[in-house]
Amino acid sequence: MKLAYFVHDLNDPAVRRRVRMLRAGGAEPVVLGFHRGETAPAEVSGAPAVDLGRTYDARLGHRARATALAAMTAGRWRRLLQGSEAVMARSLEMLAVASAARVLAGLRGPLTYECLDIHRMMLGEGPKARAARAAERALMRHADLLIVSSPAFLSAYFEPRQGVRRRLRLPVRLVENKTLEVEGEAPRLAPAPAPGPPWRIAWLGAIRCARSLDLLTDLARRRPDLVQVSIHGRPAYTEFTDFDAQVASAPGVTFGGAYGAEDLPRLYGQAHFCWAIDYMEEGQNSAWLLPNRLYEASRFGAAPIAIARVETGRWLAARNLGLRIEDPRDLEAVLDGLRAQDYARLRRELEAMPTSAFVADVAESRAFVAAIMTATAGDVAKVELDSSTAKVAI
Repeated sequence: MKLAYFVHDLNDPAVRRRVRMLRAGGAEPVVLGFHRGETAPAEVSGAPAVDLGRTYDARLGHRARATALAAMTAGRWRRLLQGSEAVMARSLEMLAVASAARVLAGLRGPLTYECLDIHRMMLGEGPKARAARAAERALMRHADLLIVSSPAFLSAYFEPRQGVRRRLRLPVRLVENKTLEVEGEAPRLAPAPAPGPPWRIAWLGAIRCARSLDLLTDLARRRPDLVQVSIHGRPAYTEFTDFDAQVASAPGVTFGGAYGAEDLPRLYGQAHFCWAIDYMEEGQNSAWLLPNRLYEASRFGAAPIAIARVETGRWLAARNLGLRIEDPRDLEAVLDGLRAQDYARLRRELEAMPTSAFVADVAESRAFVAAIMTATAGDVAKVELDSSTAKVAI
C-alpha cells in the first residue's frame, strides 16, 4: 500500500518513528519534506525521502514562503506519487503542500492531517491568528481524517475553535506518542539505579523550555547533594539566552547532545526520573500535549515528573504513575522527603503496567495504517473521546 507522507522535518526522530510504524503496519511510504539539519537524509527508516529544502526554527515567515513555493510546484512530483493510495501530512504547513500535491498528481485516495502540536500562532484573537485558523479550516475540508496525539488537542482546540466534528464532520483518531517495538525488538531493560540522593533526572527530546532549564540548573546549583540532571536531544537555541553557558555553569548538569532510539534504554536506565514538564506555551500547547518522553521514560523505568493539573499529569494520575507535583518549586521539598521505599514503589508501579500503555506493536501499526487507508470524511458517528483513559476510537 503506497502512501505519500509529507513532513515538516526529515531529520526529526519522531518522523523516523512514524515511518517505522507505517512500514510495520503494511504501508510503503514515500517521505517528502523540509529539513532543519545541515543536510537532508536520502531515506527515512528505510523509506525513500524527497528533500523540499531547508527551513529553520522560529522563522515562520521563511517557512511560509517555502511552504507556498512547495505547494505551487507540487506538480513536479506527479510521477513519484503515482500509485499512492493515501496521503498524510504532518503539521499544518505540510497539509497545504500535501493538498496541492494530491490535486496536481490526480490522487483519489484519502488525505490525513496529523497534528502533534497546536502552535501559539493559532490561538490568538488577532488578524493573523484568525487567518491561520481560517486557512486550517479550509484545508481540513479536503481532509478525510484528523490524527491527534493527545485528547486535549481535540477538547481544547479542534472542537471548540475549529468545529472539527460539529461543522467539518471530520473523523478523529488518537495515536499517542508511544515507542514502537515490532517482533524481536523488545529492549533489555536496565536494572533500577540505586535509590537515594543525588536523584538523577533525565531531560530528553526536544529541549525548548527556558523555564525548565532555569528551574533545573538553579536546583542543581543550590543542591548538588540532592539532584543531578542529564540533558540529551536537540536544543531549540532560539528559545534560550545561552543554553551552553547555562548548562556549563551548573554543577551536576550535563548535556550529551543528540541520541538515537537505540540509546533510550541506557539513557533512561541511568536515571531515577524523567523531566516531563514544559512551559514553552504555558496554558496552551504545553498544558495539552502528551510528549514522547512520557512514554519513553515510562517504558525504560524512569518515573516521569509532571505538573498534576496539565494533560501529562492527568494521564499519569489515571494510571497511578509518576511523580505529580502542583508547582515545580515544590520539587526540592518532594525530593528531600523521598525515601528509598518511595522510589521503589514508583518503579514497581511502572513495571506493573502492561507494555501496551507505552508501546505500539505490529497490531497497533496495522490498525493505524488501515484507518488512514479507509478514512472517509463525514463519518463521525462513532468518534468517541474519553480523556480519563486517553482513548479516541473510530
